[in-house]
Amino acid sequence: MLLVTGGTTFIGRAVLRNLSTYGYSIRTLLEPAIESPLLPSGVSVDVALSSLDDERGIRAAMVDVSAVIHLAGTGLGHTFDDPEIVDAEGTRVLVEAAEEAGVERFIYLSTLGADPASAYPQIRAKAIAENHIRNSSLPYTILRSAVLFGPDDSLTTSLAMLMAGSVLFFPIPGDGSTVLQPLWVEDLATCIGWSLDEEETKGGTFELGGPEYFTLRQIVTIVMRAASIIRIIIPTRPPYLRGGAWLMERTLRYSPASTNLLDYLAVNRTTDLDTLPRLFGLAPTRMEDRLDHLREKNWGWELLRRQFSKR
Repeated sequence: MLLVTGGTTFIGRAVLRNLSTYGYSIRTLLEPAIESPLLPSGVSVDVALSSLDDERGIRAAMVDVSAVIHLAGTGLGHTFDDPEIVDAEGTRVLVEAAEEAGVERFIYLSTLGADPASAYPQIRAKAIAENHIRNSSLPYTILRSAVLFGPDDSLTTSLAMLMAGSVLFFPIPGDGSTVLQPLWVEDLATCIGWSLDEEETKGGTFELGGPEYFTLRQIVTIVMRAASIIRIIIPTRPPYLRGGAWLMERTLRYSPASTNLLDYLAVNRTTDLDTLPRLFGLAPTRMEDRLDHLREKNWGWELLRRQFSKR
């Protein structure tokens, strides 16, 4: 039995779909909530209801589990969750329960640039979570991912809605020279699935990125073209954008802007271009080849719809 945390997230849904093709028995951890869980259709999963800080609930979820894939945590989208609690402390609880249960494999999804000395709370918390795992007795694999793209992501989808909601001009932080290495979410899901059976990945930390480097300005231009939106790009001081994101997070039911995303975009987030072919024998997908989701919607209407919809 595999236990997957964060199975209802953008990343988690892709991982559950991928794992189901291999015939694994899957259990996903769901936090108790009023809304129905957004699980991928056609995928059979067992469900355990527990928050990451519920030690008793986590121990119950570990029954008969041989491997854990830990995807839950604060992402790049809008959230009021504290990374120190969700990412760092939640991982500690999960690791201790996995040790008690005799789990044979523990895979953790982290982020490029994870550093305990980082000035950014989410990046710092990811590094603390990594240390909890390394200091355990678990056979672990840590995958540090580049920024991800795909349907309903926190990068291209959010940018498209922000562009649609702007008038004539589109502000970007600074001159847009931050370098990113976008990775297709389905490629990451494949790597996670393959890591379960790769002995060479045990006890290692691996950085994963896409096949190309782009500046933020280039990514914005690519998204504009794919979404058929024309705006004039305006360099803007990051504190102004951060203030705008902070306000949107507190006034909109759904905010496509987030302070977490701005933190992520503050510095370059790259690794070697050949990581997927070298580590997994997988040719990564080019970003511009997988942007059909941007062509399928009117993003202005989608932004409006999300203010009144639970989905």
